[in-house]
Amino acid sequence: MKAQPQASHFIDGEYVEDTDGTVIESIYPATGEVIARLHTATPDIIEKAIASAKRAQKEWASWSPAARGRVLKKAAEIMRERNRELSELETLDTGKPIQETIVADPTSGADSFEFFGGIIATAMNGSQIPLGGDWAYTKRVPLGVVVGIGAWNYPQQIACWKGAPALAAGNAIVFKPSEVTPLGALKIAEILIEAGAPKGVYNVIQGDRETGPLLVSHPDVAKVSLTGSVPTGRKVAGAAASQLKHVTMELGGKSPIVVFDDADIDSAISGAMLGNFYSTGQVCSNGTRVFVHKAIKETFLARLKARTEAILIGDPQDEATQMGPMVSLAQREKVLSYIDKGKAEGATLVTGGGIPNSVTGEGFYIQPTVFADVTDDMTIAREEIFGPVMCVLDFEDEAEVIARANATEFGLSAGVFTSDFSRAHRVVDQLEAGTLWINTYNLCPVEIPFGGSKQSGFGRENSAAALEHYSELKTVYVGMGKCEAPY
Repeated sequence: MKAQPQASHFIDGEYVEDTDGTVIESIYPATGEVIARLHTATPDIIEKAIASAKRAQKEWASWSPAARGRVLKKAAEIMRERNRELSELETLDTGKPIQETIVADPTSGADSFEFFGGIIATAMNGSQIPLGGDWAYTKRVPLGVVVGIGAWNYPQQIACWKGAPALAAGNAIVFKPSEVTPLGALKIAEILIEAGAPKGVYNVIQGDRETGPLLVSHPDVAKVSLTGSVPTGRKVAGAAASQLKHVTMELGGKSPIVVFDDADIDSAISGAMLGNFYSTGQVCSNGTRVFVHKAIKETFLARLKARTEAILIGDPQDEATQMGPMVSLAQREKVLSYIDKGKAEGATLVTGGGIPNSVTGEGFYIQPTVFADVTDDMTIAREEIFGPVMCVLDFEDEAEVIARANATEFGLSAGVFTSDFSRAHRVVDQLEAGTLWINTYNLCPVEIPFGGSKQSGFGRENSAAALEHYSELKTVYVGMGKCEAPY
């Protein structure tokens, strides 16, 4: 099983290699097998990528919005035609089951290109401001060269979520995928060239922790968009701020799901499972603190346990498989250490908690895990685990649960399950999060903004709002008469 690309980097419309860079081994999480070897970007590669983007951006920005839109929509069409191929690559890259990647990964990337390609002709319009005899107008202009830094949980989706609005607004982008999942973004770059984008508008370079700072600090970079952890976000935002660069930070979370006693229990369990076990729990917006009203706690836990234990864990390339491995051995060890902390601190292990017996070999599998009787001070209730570990906490009072749900440095997402819509809107208004759901969870269509508050970041991805973060306003005052001066 191999997925070796033509070369490590994609710059100025073609594959480029520099074997002086440190070797990156791409490992298939289901078997532990090395499926590709790539090289991190050397300083020379970084310079080539940014110089290519800087040159191409001028040409791309001169195109009409409709012309740029046609390229993005063509890229979406190609991605949909190759959905199976791209999904299989995403499964190799991440270990996520093909059942999931075929509906959630390249397809959401294609949605992003199609959406921004469709709205760009009108969404970038400015306004006219009458000032008596004189007048003024505004227009949105691109920032220039954008750096995108991706995470390993949704590599193709993130490559598109950052690329589509950046390109729609007239920027060029240099994208660095996670070294854990280096393969998918290269295909996105290929497809954009095939769709008609100028060479250099979308470049991909591989890298590790040493590569990001070189990109962020480069004087020709105008903006940095990061998807990653809070500690990484603080470093990147700080470095960008020191040079007054634009930033978008989509960071981690420890999001709450609040299940009231009048909720449809099966629907709430579905939401909690989607918010904890999808992508083997490796989703930043996951609702890993599930607050369940005491009146329905026992029923909720019993049904949750049965449904969790029925999840089919296995070969990600088998379409019947519902949960694959974690992305890496290191990530599995991290999650297992949190499970040990949960046990040690007195949480009740309802199900899971170890490595499944049903899977053999060297893959990085882990059982979906549920803890009950979790208290707010436990480590598993405070820190982001980024694995399939659900913490169920009790509550009785609305005001109490709102205060407890907000008692965190994170503010990415939140969910509420109730049949009382007055209560639903009242509660979401008080929850401190950027993206919230009522009676569902983790649905992120491109039409709606996505992003967090507090330490979970700032800026928004998706929707027309994203264009504001990849462009800036230019204001022009038009004097209609003679210019006068008092001196």
